[in-house]
Amino acid sequence: MSELHDRFRAASASAEAIFWREPGTPAAMFEKLAAFAAEHGVEWDRYGERGAVAQLEAEVAELLGKPAAVMFPSGVMAQQAALRAWCDRSGSRRVALPDLSHLLHHEQDGPRRVMGLELEWLTTGRETPTAEALAKVGGRLGAAMVELPLRDAGCLLPTWDELVELSAAARERGVPLHADGARIWESVPHWGRSLAEAADLVDSMYVSLYKGLGGSSGALVVCPEDLAGELRSWRARMGGTIFSMTTAAVGGLMGLREHLLKFGDYRAWAIELAAALREHGFATFPEVPQIATFLAYAPGTADEVNERVVAFTEQRGVVPCGLWRPAQVPGWVETELTCYESALRHDPVEVAGLMAAATGEGAPAA
Repeated sequence: MSELHDRFRAASASAEAIFWREPGTPAAMFEKLAAFAAEHGVEWDRYGERGAVAQLEAEVAELLGKPAAVMFPSGVMAQQAALRAWCDRSGSRRVALPDLSHLLHHEQDGPRRVMGLELEWLTTGRETPTAEALAKVGGRLGAAMVELPLRDAGCLLPTWDELVELSAAARERGVPLHADGARIWESVPHWGRSLAEAADLVDSMYVSLYKGLGGSSGALVVCPEDLAGELRSWRARMGGTIFSMTTAAVGGLMGLREHLLKFGDYRAWAIELAAALREHGFATFPEVPQIATFLAYAPGTADEVNERVVAFTEQRGVVPCGLWRPAQVPGWVETELTCYESALRHDPVEVAGLMAAATGEGAPAA
């Protein structure tokens, strides 16, 4: 598989990408950041204070209707700090969260080993949290967490009514509700709600500057003003109050202006693509994508399908999709598709045909 990965990376470097975003070069990115900073008179931060960081924190807090926002170098640090701060207030280290949460699968046991959190399953598998699910987790909780959307479940979202009911149940029980909102920018078109309406249902929310917004790195937590002070202390304890976060902050400011109003269009394109893929014999989950990212499924083994995808990329100079991995159902493989501006330059029906030709799942659409 490593040889296939190497071939795929080499072929992709000079090929046209359809999904995610074209990476460009560091030089091109820094040129854009410099032009934006000059045009908008951006100033340096120092240790997370003043300048671009303060400007970004103010803008994000206002967008999400929260009193304060605190910038962190990474989402991992941001979320662990937020959950620990809520647990310290609540007097319990128990946190209820989905078993597919990013905290459990991508952070090398950091929440438990670094923060001392005790993790309880709020949901298992492809299930979004509800008030009923929270009620089943007995005893005293330091916090509960909802991931909007649940990325490892195909970017699955609760219904708006389910989220309202979960919020009400958490507040009635006195449990702080934190949201992993890394992709909240992309989620609100599904509900037809504003960012502030979504954030109003939780006590704190983490948002990402590079997922969706296209920044180089960085994250923020929006929260009450008094919690913001505790988060700044945790940021310092965890080594996150670095000399400057201006570069990442400028990327976030630029991303808010360039991408914030486009996620509805990205989602609509993804819905058309999913329908076209099903015409070629693929399966998708969710069947109708809820944001611009969803899972596609095809029969075969990962080695077989990936060999075809790599050969297609080498021969055609087009990256039709990412590589595939074994699915939970034996004999099937899955891949994640993220449909941003590079995808919108193409007809989704034609892209489905390219994917079918690349994977051997069917003939290209006429």
